[in-house]
Amino acid sequence: MRTVLTNATLIDCVVAEPRARASVVIDQGRIREILTDGRQADVRDAAAINLNGAYLLPGLWDVHIHPDYLSAADMPLAEQVALFGHRLMTALTESGIVGFRCAGAHHFMDVAWKRAFDSGQYIGPRLFACGHFLTTTGGHFLTSGHAQECDGPYGFVKAIREQIKNGVDHIKLNLSGGIMGPAWDRHWHSFLLEDELRAAFAICRQRDFKVMAHATNPDAVKSAIRLGVHSVEHGYIMDDECIELMLKHDVWYVPTLAISHLTPNQVGNEWEREWLAQRNLAPSLCCRADAAADVHAHWFRKALDAGVKMALGSDIRPLKDAGLLEMGLWSRDGASPWQTLIAATRHAAAVCGVGDDLGTIEVGKIADLIVVGANPLDDINNVRRLKLVFKEGRIVSDKRGAGAG
Repeated sequence: MRTVLTNATLIDCVVAEPRARASVVIDQGRIREILTDGRQADVRDAAAINLNGAYLLPGLWDVHIHPDYLSAADMPLAEQVALFGHRLMTALTESGIVGFRCAGAHHFMDVAWKRAFDSGQYIGPRLFACGHFLTTTGGHFLTSGHAQECDGPYGFVKAIREQIKNGVDHIKLNLSGGIMGPAWDRHWHSFLLEDELRAAFAICRQRDFKVMAHATNPDAVKSAIRLGVHSVEHGYIMDDECIELMLKHDVWYVPTLAISHLTPNQVGNEWEREWLAQRNLAPSLCCRADAAADVHAHWFRKALDAGVKMALGSDIRPLKDAGLLEMGLWSRDGASPWQTLIAATRHAAAVCGVGDDLGTIEVGKIADLIVVGANPLDDINNVRRLKLVFKEGRIVSDKRGAGAG
């Protein structure tokens, strides 16, 4: 049966102006017709839903995620896999996040959940998997459990082949250190040698797999771009040449502001304070984040102003909160609500390779949609006022009677 959404205020993420009194016709999971200026769709033999002026927009995305960092001693593997699926499904229904790109998960739990969602076995978001993230011995964030240590050119080639064999969508390489790690894991240090870098990127090119690169300093960023990276993650420290190369090579940038910005000295609203109280970060890690925050914000804004292609990814948990917090941080660091919304919809779908089908509200696209109670172009945090979530045109979450605003 067709579904007709009537009396919507449409934010299609194609043009920046909301359009009032819009109707959207959905059939067989896709958008078949869009009518604006009060024109009425044919509702015969259709399920009509009057949105009463609420804001209809594409579902949100978070393109840098991990499962919870738990060891086998903390929780058995089977329970960790179940928890990850629960977190993913909750993010869809509670926050309207319809798509995720994974940046590292042990035991290929991301591949397992991707297959479960794609098969229709469970109702969940669209998931793009990478398996383990690959780094050197003594590389970045080994305590996460999601790392696989590799050494030498063939060590990286073999590991990448293993990821491909197990059904990943893209390859995640940790080229440098980070903010969240032990004393020897520093974001201004690069870890891979030149021959390791060349071999890793060569096998990815040969097998037609995109590289998602954790690159946190100018050396790592520029090496990744010159070797053909698809997206640069973090970019805590960059320089003008990094920006120039991103533009020249049409590379995506996913800044993950949450990693450097969510500390007791920086939190700025109730949602951030609540998240911080739950996470209970070690003081030493908060100090490292505080020290990195201003430089990170500077290069984020430089990239944004230069027109670098940017998508929204959080790199924090829980997944139902992470993307929403990251959107607020984009706004705090100078992005407009429109730039932030595009990064979390149209650009996020594009970085995952599905921009032709998702990320905007256009005729022919898949109807992964959300409805919110106030205009996110006035305040990006209005995406939190969730009323409805649609996946392929079917309601998967209905909060209209739950005081969602």
